[in-house]
Amino acid sequence: MRPVEEHKFLTHDGVELFYRYWPAAGAPRGAVVLFHRGHEHSGRVAHLPDELDLPDFAFFAWDARGHGRSPGERGFSPSLGSSVRDVQTFIDHVATGHGIAIEDMAVIAQSVGAVLAATWAHDYAPKIRALVLASPAFKVKLYVPFARPGLGLMRKLRGHFYVQSYVKAKFLSHDPERIASFDSDPLITRAISVDILLQLYRTAERIVADARAITIPTQLLISGADWVVHHGPQHRFYERLGTPIKERHILPGFYHDTLGEKDRKLAIDKARTFILARFAAPLNRPSLLDADKFGYTRDESDALASPLPPLSPRGLYWAGMRNNLKLGGLISDGIALGHKTGFDSGSTLDYVYRNKPTGLGPIGRAADKSYLDSPGWRGIRQRKIHVEELIRIAMARLQAAGSPIRMMDIAAGHGRYVLESLDGSPIKPNSILLRDYSDINVAAGRALIEQKGLGAIARFEQADAFDRASLAAVTPRPTLAVVSGLYELFADNDMIRRSLAGVADAVDAGGYLVYTGQPWHPQLELIARALTSHRQGQAWIMRRRTQAEMDQLVAHAGFRKLEQRIDEDGIFTVSLAQRIAG
Repeated sequence: MRPVEEHKFLTHDGVELFYRYWPAAGAPRGAVVLFHRGHEHSGRVAHLPDELDLPDFAFFAWDARGHGRSPGERGFSPSLGSSVRDVQTFIDHVATGHGIAIEDMAVIAQSVGAVLAATWAHDYAPKIRALVLASPAFKVKLYVPFARPGLGLMRKLRGHFYVQSYVKAKFLSHDPERIASFDSDPLITRAISVDILLQLYRTAERIVADARAITIPTQLLISGADWVVHHGPQHRFYERLGTPIKERHILPGFYHDTLGEKDRKLAIDKARTFILARFAAPLNRPSLLDADKFGYTRDESDALASPLPPLSPRGLYWAGMRNNLKLGGLISDGIALGHKTGFDSGSTLDYVYRNKPTGLGPIGRAADKSYLDSPGWRGIRQRKIHVEELIRIAMARLQAAGSPIRMMDIAAGHGRYVLESLDGSPIKPNSILLRDYSDINVAAGRALIEQKGLGAIARFEQADAFDRASLAAVTPRPTLAVVSGLYELFADNDMIRRSLAGVADAVDAGGYLVYTGQPWHPQLELIARALTSHRQGQAWIMRRRTQAEMDQLVAHAGFRKLEQRIDEDGIFTVSLAQRIAG
């Protein structure tokens, strides 16, 4: 047996999670990070470091929060998004605490752990070498008819509760020892939060639908006789994967515990061969710099831009939706503002940030509240919180390094998120330069600077965020640049490269960039067919950029990504990067 050490690491919200660490024999060639099934813990995968027979690799396995020897109410997590962020935090800890670069890591995950790993791969676009997913629980078999809507209704009526596991050990594995150990293990978590279960379904549907965004070399191991999860979503996920390096292996007769089955050597050998092949080859990622010209999100946006036959069912539906929004604009102030300035304008975003429903009487205010509570606007407000958080982190890093804090936002709208990031912060910048192309935004931003009493350090000027020479010439030279909500509005990567090059010209090595992305949106067609943009009332047609594409554009400009945040619906990301020399 390989020697094993027991450790803890601190999550983003201050919870200490338990993990096991199997050191490599000598200097590690890389690391394999293991993620256990739902209900289980790291002890249930402790056989894998020996059976995979990779002595020059270090192994790590956590107990997810609410599981095993990690704290928390059994089966509980604040949200599935929190658990996915825990994955990122754990990987960061392995990198910093054990000195293993993320580019030298592979991940093996099973069941619910595989859904967490796949979501992390989609949302955070990590540069790991390989991803091995065993029986991912993209769709759990709930044998009671209408169980999922029933659980949702019960959640609304009863509040939070737990769902007990119905799966018997004999339907997880054919291995008598695994069955006996499962039944007798006091650390097995017998229930799961209903919130997590429902979020698992929604998130898995999003990840399967958009698996093209995952460009990590991936191996999928499917148990042929799985009683617990459906095969269909696993196959659709594989078919849609965006990596040219992928494998799918169906294991006849295997139950759900793929890596703990009686004949698990078949699965383990395939995982071992795949990992070794990935480490024998250079780190592989397809270039996405021209994804605006040759990519699936380009095809998606082209389809949204194509007009519908007016008398077709879909044409009539969206015509009706546009008419409803026109009527809504008569009583809802937010909808009226969107029609007037564009639903993507700085004025609209500032209204969404304030989040105070106004309109014509109680009905108008109710309509406005419904409008402000849409998934996109909820995500926008969370994006503002994340932008402010990362601005404060960047300021703290600059202060710790003894560097001046000179901020620049290249398309600030009204500048609210930059100025409000200073509220309650003990750190104040030396200067703030806000820029925007719209004279309406410039006027509103200058008024906000005056209102907050920041005129001594802040100024607002009218400028083009895509003018490289103008960006490069700003004074004083910024040490912290911010680009929030801008690049998502423009499909052309040449424009984005030009803008980022200007930011890179302006920010010296060691400075920081806070940037946003929109890798997913559940209402793309509603936005394209029914809403208008700030550009002369044209249709608001967005081309999504996957996180991998956005990160590549930022890296191409000379920045190294450090941290990332994402909302619970997976719509908006905010990242922090540092300018590197050369």
